[in-house]
Amino acid sequence: MAPAENLLQHETSPYLLQHASNPVHWRPWGEAALAEARALDRPILLSVGYAACHWCHVMAHESFEDAATAALMNRLFVNVKVDREERPDIDHLYMSALHALGEHGGWPMTMFLTPEGEPFWGGTYFPPEPRWGRPSFRQVLQGVAEAYQAQRDAVRQNADALRQALAAQSAARPGAEIEPATLDQVTAALLQATDPEQGGMRGAPKFPNAPIFRYLWQDGFRTGGRAGIEALHLLLRRMSLGGIHDHLGGGYARYATDAVWLVPHFEKMLYDNAQLLELLALAAADRPDPLYAACAAATVGWMLRDMAAPVGGGVAFAASEDADSEGEEGRFYVWTEAEIDALLGPDSAAFKQAYDVTPVGNWEGRTILRRVTPTGDAMAEAGLARSRDILLAARARRVRPGRDDKVLADWNGLVIAALCRAGAVFDRPEWIAHASAAFDAVMAAMAGPDGRVRHVWRLGRSTAAGLLDDQAAMARAALALFEAGGEARRLDQARHLVAAAQARFGDHDGSFFATADDATDVPLGAEARPRTAIDTATPSGNGMLAEVLARLFHLTGDPDFATRARRLVAAFGGLGNALASAPTLLAAADLLEDGALVVIAGDPVAGVTQALLRTALAAPDPALAVLRAGTVPLPPDHPAHGKTAPAGEAVAYLCRGGVCAPPVADPAALAALLRHRRGPT
Repeated sequence: MAPAENLLQHETSPYLLQHASNPVHWRPWGEAALAEARALDRPILLSVGYAACHWCHVMAHESFEDAATAALMNRLFVNVKVDREERPDIDHLYMSALHALGEHGGWPMTMFLTPEGEPFWGGTYFPPEPRWGRPSFRQVLQGVAEAYQAQRDAVRQNADALRQALAAQSAARPGAEIEPATLDQVTAALLQATDPEQGGMRGAPKFPNAPIFRYLWQDGFRTGGRAGIEALHLLLRRMSLGGIHDHLGGGYARYATDAVWLVPHFEKMLYDNAQLLELLALAAADRPDPLYAACAAATVGWMLRDMAAPVGGGVAFAASEDADSEGEEGRFYVWTEAEIDALLGPDSAAFKQAYDVTPVGNWEGRTILRRVTPTGDAMAEAGLARSRDILLAARARRVRPGRDDKVLADWNGLVIAALCRAGAVFDRPEWIAHASAAFDAVMAAMAGPDGRVRHVWRLGRSTAAGLLDDQAAMARAALALFEAGGEARRLDQARHLVAAAQARFGDHDGSFFATADDATDVPLGAEARPRTAIDTATPSGNGMLAEVLARLFHLTGDPDFATRARRLVAAFGGLGNALASAPTLLAAADLLEDGALVVIAGDPVAGVTQALLRTALAAPDPALAVLRAGTVPLPPDHPAHGKTAPAGEAVAYLCRGGVCAPPVADPAALAALLRHRRGPT
């Protein structure tokens, strides 16, 4: 039996360590906690959150730090705390159960389980006293405990119903191959839901929804229409000018609480900024804009300055920064007019006019910086830049929000791929070098002997087994590095990660489960083993792996990759209307069937060869792979097989649908060719 004490002090997760001094007898997730619940015949109270979660902090202060509430929890339940970022598989399982109960998801998530780990009831945040039509947390505790003891049949009925719902959600959804007509229907539905004035999706709160807008962007190149492309441009401009963007330190907050991108929920997540960096690069490739270049540079600056995290002997990227500092949400980021005046002196008036600084503020009596004036001339913009530097230096003297410095393989994979794309578009080779170093650091510390990469690393320990998302995101990152640098070892690394995913996560129908077949601490058995192609704030593992398989096919010509990609897409082809929630999978289907390969032939160090490579890597269409001739042996039936350049020259071949167009030697001509799949419209 575990001791009557809080056991989180032995963990490495920053979120769990935030709760290590609570009077609650917390246990980390695992078989030991389940065994304790069985021995005591008590239900499990499962609390799931993450280090940067504002409402998690609120509930912790109100309830978990309260001695009377903790005593009630300790008497009635076995209490288990989970970091959703460390164990996204556990979070996904119980969040799915919460949705099956008809509840809106969110964190903190509070679920009640049988000693076998079966969910039977739950919710999210509960207040310490009854309010907003919700019972107090202590009322919930007493009611659930009484129901568990006195109404076992009802508890069993709920648990069985939820188990069946989870099994249904995890079942494969086979269907026909994704046809262009299906993509047209999804695109029309998604565009109808976008906000034509403020960008993003309609209403509030406003999330970036990066997987959706990346799909709409790519689909614009498929169809030749501009609606999806312009939707992304609008999103990026509104976000980048709004308060959700950190105009001083770079990076974007997780979402805006309003409909105009003014008031952020101030936490900054690595995964959001990775995806937004890639979108900024794609948008700049289509329509160069100083705003995109500045925001991309500032975002990378934030990553390198504030998010660098040690992994073994190298450096990768930390998970998140908190919304709160000194017990107050947003305190680190907001300003008063008096502070601005004191710091900027005679330059204050111009800055206040540009960034919406007023005596009364624009949020709770203070100001969230947002750009409200058009771009000025070079002298004016230089003056504003100097003012921003002064404010950033002053802000650095404030108490910083907490940082969750654990390294997550899947989120780092997203960053690495984004740095490769942005490095090519903005001609910043040092960003690609940072991406390469981060990839090597993650693999050196977190790759296992069977080729799988583990999920999390902190304080010299890897505390969670790898999930499908980790293998898929790191394989995608390896391919981005291969295309950016041409190193054959990167292609081999992608192949090995795909093989590991196939061996441990693959199903007979071509789809992949989220957890490995040798996972020992995921409850509810094989029938509820999670499997999904639905994107959340991050792309799904199945969607990313479909993209990897499609890209491998274009880069190698191996038909087995195409077959596996088609089977994976078809395994979810029966999702029906829910396909609109799987945009990464749909983009992968487009890449497979209508994507192109650009083969660059010529002396690798010659200037014109490098110019052609830069042009190809900076193309705006994501459904494009770039290959240096001779890097990979191509099968004889591949249209790019044997392609070379005349002696002393360099050329590019654009190959699509089994046919290569005539060679192009001029980078400008290649750029024009790559802007449109079907020719200019």
